[in-house]
Amino acid sequence: MTAPSPPLAVSSWSLHRTLGLTFPNRPDHDVATPTPQPTYGEGRISLLDMPELVRGLGIDRVEICSFHIANRDPVYLAELRAALAASGITLQTLLVEYGDITNPATAERDLAWIGRWIETAAELGAEQARVIAGKAKHSAETLGRSVVGLRRLARQGETLGVRIVTENWFDFLSTPAEVHSLFYRLDGAVGLNGDFGNWSGPGKYEDLKAIFRIAICCHAKGDFSDGQLDEEDYANCLAAATAAGFRGPYTLIYDGSDPDEIANLAIERDFIRNYFA
Repeated sequence: MTAPSPPLAVSSWSLHRTLGLTFPNRPDHDVATPTPQPTYGEGRISLLDMPELVRGLGIDRVEICSFHIANRDPVYLAELRAALAASGITLQTLLVEYGDITNPATAERDLAWIGRWIETAAELGAEQARVIAGKAKHSAETLGRSVVGLRRLARQGETLGVRIVTENWFDFLSTPAEVHSLFYRLDGAVGLNGDFGNWSGPGKYEDLKAIFRIAICCHAKGDFSDGQLDEEDYANCLAAATAAGFRGPYTLIYDGSDPDEIANLAIERDFIRNYFA
């Protein structure tokens, strides 16, 4: 008997050309109503249309990047939450895309900014908020700052009903040893999102296997660098996660050069479903 196909989600990043516009909001530029920027073109849908588009792919979970949210006005957030509900879509994770809690010069400012986005995640009904554990090189000092900051964010998230997760990203968490060093000190307060695309090199699959035993979700980024999905790499990533005991959810991440994001998300979707068939 085969195992059931794992749950799938789609990140708004995988639709960045379809959405086109971004709404710049960072710790050093926290504005009530960001000016929309045609960062990836004018786009052909708004974020409010994304849930129905994802439902058309036969997927019922999404992740949304903070820079895709037009503003944090309660009326707009209520509209977005209603659009998700109308399409039967669960907001799995709000991806808080900026901030460095390991930088002593800006940590307090960034923690406060991230905290406001965790409040937004709660307003939207998100299950999780993904935050950055730190960008500095891993050291005893930066590790200490990250632990203190993540525990603070986790307490806020717990109060609001939002699970805080982070991922194997930037110099701070560039090896399995660094990931485990952090999570050993967090004692379950924060979850791990394992990302297929953040690591590379000859030890990539063993490194992924080493962290996926503690992962609770995954960014399943396919390699389309040659114009089509590298099926061997994708299968090896899935095998590493599965061997570690991970069973999903997998969030489809498409970042290739082909502008047909929907078609390439369908390729990733079908590959994962067939892999577990």
